[in-house]
Amino acid sequence: MRRATFVAIVAAAVLATPAGASPWLQLGLVDTQEALGNQVRFGNTLGTLRPQVVRIMLAWGGPYGVARERPDRGTDPADPAYEWHLYDAGVLTAASRGVRVLFTIYATPWWANGGRDQNVAPQNIARLREFAYAAATRYSGHYRRADGVVLPRVSLWTAWNEPNIPLGLKPQWRKIGGRWVIQSARDYARICNAVYEGIHLTLLRGEKVACGVTTARGNNAPGTRRPSVAPIGFLRAVKAAGLRNFDAYAHHPYSGDPRYSPGAKPRNPRAITLGNIQRLINEVTELYGPKPIWITEYGYETSPPDRVFGVGWERQAFYLREAYGIARRNPRIEMLLWFLARDEARATGWQSGFVSAGGRRKPSFYEFQALAQVSRKRQLELTRSLKRVKVPGLRDLLLGAVRGKSEGSHRSWLPVGPLLAGP
Repeated sequence: MRRATFVAIVAAAVLATPAGASPWLQLGLVDTQEALGNQVRFGNTLGTLRPQVVRIMLAWGGPYGVARERPDRGTDPADPAYEWHLYDAGVLTAASRGVRVLFTIYATPWWANGGRDQNVAPQNIARLREFAYAAATRYSGHYRRADGVVLPRVSLWTAWNEPNIPLGLKPQWRKIGGRWVIQSARDYARICNAVYEGIHLTLLRGEKVACGVTTARGNNAPGTRRPSVAPIGFLRAVKAAGLRNFDAYAHHPYSGDPRYSPGAKPRNPRAITLGNIQRLINEVTELYGPKPIWITEYGYETSPPDRVFGVGWERQAFYLREAYGIARRNPRIEMLLWFLARDEARATGWQSGFVSAGGRRKPSFYEFQALAQVSRKRQLELTRSLKRVKVPGLRDLLLGAVRGKSEGSHRSWLPVGPLLAGP
């Protein structure tokens, strides 16, 4: 009875939509560990929490890589070098629970960068473009596997993960002609152009590719032991390096300090958190126009178990509600994804889940459940009201680009054979 009352109170508060609020905010989760692991538990997690979106890291290379060996036909999802089974399972489970998947394409295979680490950019960017095309084709909603299973549609994508820190992309800086340049921005511009082009050249309608996917902080200190790039500087640098287009800009505006609520302004003037995210939105607008903003990671760790960086269990639930309210009130923010569903068991892992590693539900579990219920209801109502409105697709625009009305680079790599037709 208490849980039902709690859900009703939260629902009433969230349904009161302020003027100028985002009408399409989607609430979801980030949990690749769950998605690629036990499918029964993953399905139960999605079934009980009812997120609208789940973000899964789609590894091109590395330990969970689809392309651990070089394919002969990179644009063909059926090439024998590709191993998709882990991701097929996650997509099928999510679809069975009515949850959309957002794939993050990341991690360079050894054969694409001369045997270096997976966070080093590919030498031939065309190989990444081919993989993005193959992934979008496989998860087009039309693709039938050899066993007869038609795989569900995936239409939400991000390019790489946190490229403004060395964990995501290295090197971050390089000295050329006696001056430091932001090498990660140069590499990332090529990466995101390749992912965007590869996915959109399938000509499937409704595909969305987000670039950026940046962390909240960067030190802008190239001569230090662990150099990184602050998010605003990185955005400007990728623009200067030739990042042409994207459908949304993604960011991870973590508070970074358990003492600071989601709405608090960061002490670091270079940081972009939820408390000053409008600064990032203004910069995106100036450089690329009014693109949507996706918050593809957010969260607070809890104490217990993390006595240093964690907040109390009740406070985590309160901060979740506050973060949702901030995102909901901003008409440019279309997505808020919480990292993660279940605490990692290892002591050095993340403990920001709604469920402890031992299986105990935290108050944030029920808070998320209530917010997700309201978000789904609102989106359903909006979808019904717009059903009679005919929205032109991207097909004609993309065909124009392929026929030479845009950058000539699109034409040099088109795969042999017909492009897939969208639904």
